[in-house]
Amino acid sequence: MALECHGTGNSKDHRDFIDNNPWEEEVAPTQFRSSIPCVISRIDSRKESYDSVIRKPSSEFHPKKGSTSSGSQKLPLSDDTASNGLRNITDLPPALLAEILHCLDAKELGIVSCVSTFLHQLASNHYGWKELYCERWGLPLVSAPSSSGFLHEKSWKELFVEREYRSKTFMGRYSIDVLYGHSEAVRAVFLLTSANLIFTGGYDSTIRMWDMEEGLSIASSRPLGCTIRAVVADTKLLVAGGTDGFLQCWTAVEGLPHLFDITVSQNHNSEFRLWEHEGPVTCLALDPTRIYSGSWDMTVRVWDRFLLKCVKVFRHGDWVLSLVPRGSNIASTAGRDVYIRDIDSGDQLTIIENVHAGNTCALARSYVGDLLFTGGDDGAIHMFEIKGHCMDTNATKIATWIPHSGPVQSLAFEFPWLVSASSDGKLSLIDVRKLLKASKRSLSRNPRKVNRSAVESVEAPQRMLHGFGCNLLSVDIGADRIICGGEEGVVRMWNFSQALEIERRVRALRSIRMENRMRRRKIQIEMNTKGGRADRCLVAAKKNQVNSDRSGVWHTRREVSGKLKA
Repeated sequence: MALECHGTGNSKDHRDFIDNNPWEEEVAPTQFRSSIPCVISRIDSRKESYDSVIRKPSSEFHPKKGSTSSGSQKLPLSDDTASNGLRNITDLPPALLAEILHCLDAKELGIVSCVSTFLHQLASNHYGWKELYCERWGLPLVSAPSSSGFLHEKSWKELFVEREYRSKTFMGRYSIDVLYGHSEAVRAVFLLTSANLIFTGGYDSTIRMWDMEEGLSIASSRPLGCTIRAVVADTKLLVAGGTDGFLQCWTAVEGLPHLFDITVSQNHNSEFRLWEHEGPVTCLALDPTRIYSGSWDMTVRVWDRFLLKCVKVFRHGDWVLSLVPRGSNIASTAGRDVYIRDIDSGDQLTIIENVHAGNTCALARSYVGDLLFTGGDDGAIHMFEIKGHCMDTNATKIATWIPHSGPVQSLAFEFPWLVSASSDGKLSLIDVRKLLKASKRSLSRNPRKVNRSAVESVEAPQRMLHGFGCNLLSVDIGADRIICGGEEGVVRMWNFSQALEIERRVRALRSIRMENRMRRRKIQIEMNTKGGRADRCLVAAKKNQVNSDRSGVWHTRREVSGKLKA
């Protein structure tokens, strides 16, 4: 099988994917070619293990416009097979080959797509790109691709690659916008990226709504009579919790540009309150069917969003300071310990004891919930891998960071960046990619593996944002922005969109350079193959003739100068 990249209509996309490698290290072209045989040999070694394969449903495999599904027609054999009569991996049935590609991660799929035109079509339109995207970030903010495989004319591979290189922006330039409006410390911030809205609350007892793009205040609620300690929202519901133990809720108003009417107006039907906590509400979370709340009354309560009543109560032995639900389980902190429970049954799946030297103040989790991050009073941040199912769940510590000299008050995670806010007035940005192996799936459907060389190690953060000189109490991340609030009474927004534009220009220039390099190489190969030895001899003879003429003119000038001297 030919191992050189064949030119296709989408060759520019290949080079962008290769040249803008979003993983740990840059892959040079020579290294790229050398890694192709390794990937192919890995695929060949797995062929025997697939005795029976069930074709994936057609709804999961969405080819890009202009291409057909690999399962709808018989794919042609490669050129090498036709000429030599030898069988290779491309001779396998399309369904079996698709299952083999499903065992590769994003980087390996990119390598395979550059082997040949046939594998490019198969690997680029593979349904694994959708799974890779959803494992890291969930479904896109807008509607998912239709049956034709499109999301605004983009395939799942293009969406994945674009999202990966967007993550580089948090190491680039940024601008800081300061949002004024609160009269006292800001205790809670929440970024609703799907609606370009920011929600904040604090000691002044009000909820404020801001425009994320403009940085302007949109609306402010009436004073709620208590300190607001938690705010959470989606496109249908806004919930705030405070020291009075109530959950203050607003439903989205149809036709309202900014979704929620939090001001005092005639539309009172969109506002309601829930109460069962016997202490201040410290943390909140939402999913499509439930509301989660934690309190100083040492309980986590689960509320039905449609019935508007509490359906589950999980009791702890200390104040509940943070919670994060994922899938069928919920992680919560109480004192020094972290608890993971099944939401439906209420069973305790596992407990991580004495996580920090002091209270565990903050939690964050990856989108699928297999990675758990904790921050505590000791200024440390721990990373755990959650493995197993049901009662066999266990947590393994992977890495530790100590970027702060004060307690870690808040954590937020958007793959691959973990951001923390501390009472020392600093923010830390941590890239977790180097701690994760690129291998994403095996036949047993295990989650991505962790680089064991990082176990029990103390890592350094990739970037620190500091210079505020006061306590930072809450932080959130999303849409190339970091939002933070603290005791100053202002909201700071770090905008990295400028770095995104710079990264796009760099990507375009790299693509142009790669095209020119490949064009020059192609011309050179054509000259070497078509010219022949006779042409080369003719060129050499002409070159010698020119050199001889120059030498003759030189000697003539010397003779003339000698005659003049005589």
